[in-house]
Amino acid sequence: MAKTFSILGCTVADLEDQPRRSKRCAQIRYLMSVSKIGSAILIFAMRAPTFLTQLLTTSLMGVAIGVGWGWSRQAATEPTITAVAAAPSPMEFLVLAGGGAPHYNEIALEKNVHYFQRTLSSLGIGLSTVRQYFANGNDGAPTVRFINLVGQEQFKPPEIDNLNGPATVGNAEAWFETLRTKSSPCPAFFYFTGHGAYNNKDPDNNAMILWEEQFVSVQKLGGWLDQLPADQPFVTMMAQCFSGSFANLIYEQGNPENPVALQTRCGFFATVAERPSVGCTPAVNEADYRDYSSSFFAGLSGIDRTGKSVASADYDADGTVSYAEAHAFAKVDEETTDWPVSTVEVWLQKQASEDDITEIFAQPLEQWVAQAPPQRQYVIRSLGERLDLDLTQSYAEQMPPLDFESITGAYWVRLGMELINTAVMQDISQGNDTAAQSILQQLTTCENGSFPKATS
Repeated sequence: MAKTFSILGCTVADLEDQPRRSKRCAQIRYLMSVSKIGSAILIFAMRAPTFLTQLLTTSLMGVAIGVGWGWSRQAATEPTITAVAAAPSPMEFLVLAGGGAPHYNEIALEKNVHYFQRTLSSLGIGLSTVRQYFANGNDGAPTVRFINLVGQEQFKPPEIDNLNGPATVGNAEAWFETLRTKSSPCPAFFYFTGHGAYNNKDPDNNAMILWEEQFVSVQKLGGWLDQLPADQPFVTMMAQCFSGSFANLIYEQGNPENPVALQTRCGFFATVAERPSVGCTPAVNEADYRDYSSSFFAGLSGIDRTGKSVASADYDADGTVSYAEAHAFAKVDEETTDWPVSTVEVWLQKQASEDDITEIFAQPLEQWVAQAPPQRQYVIRSLGERLDLDLTQSYAEQMPPLDFESITGAYWVRLGMELINTAVMQDISQGNDTAAQSILQQLTTCENGSFPKATS
């Protein structure tokens, strides 16, 4: 008698038969439907049930952590960076940071703001056009959680230069209103480093958690963006759990059921909508920090958060590091279990069917290297090297059983997503769907932007 294959105790019949489906099996079926990579890997991973179980167990952990509208709660000397002479910036910046309450307002979030300031300084960008809101702001209350040198938990007041106030919904909304009423639009960059909430009823509409546990959902933020002028460019980088949901900001009202907005919008996210991310720690030593923010801004500025130079992320050698190149740098540099994505990547992956992905994974890796733009070539080659892969062979035939809560497992997923991104981008570019080509052009142009260069 043939053995019945099951996933976390759910048989194929349980997954396919609606009347028989338990709540847990329904969740697994849901994850299979929303996770393109999970579904594609399912096709050729049936030979290794342990591997498949690990993949789905990992994804279910994210759902369990964020069930309902719950969330995953995710004073060493800081380096001095020689600043380029700062000039007025033709860009507006918003920083929202910190936890929703003191017990998960970790010092790493405060230090992320410090590192962002140093990044701007190294690029010759002053703080005059940067609005910074962190946790409880300037009221002096000890809300920043950290572990001291003898391992004790302590709290201290926020210490951030040029801090404008608390990270509240009111302050965030006021910044967007000010941006809306400017006499002439200029590019805007929004950095969020905090915690995220998983929307169990609609993962396309997750939320970021602001001070006093106020939520700003994807659709709420999308509504603010809808009020901006049509020619107002907007870029965001978000490092919270479940942040990939905010890739839906490209749509009107932040709703993927609506058309893509005419306004240029794009973003970069620590991980996909269904997973928690790493990086929120009460530890004080920044040399030990491993997270998406650290890698993204190191790639963008060429200087890591300890003040050391890193290899250039200018993969197309045009003299400027774009957001997309910094994102590519982070995919390789970040030694964590995160699965980083961008707006165009989430959009591209939605265009691919399970059969498409299976075919992509069956082709030699070198085929996709040859078709990829420079930053994606870098990711494929570099992750291939880290995984000791042969580029003349396919992704599928070289994949071993994996622990998807390991860094190696994350590298495999990042590589798989990069192959899908490259293949679907080529397919759209060479096809006849002019509407898709227009969206692709709009999103890639936005993601290929960069911070303004310092002027002498």
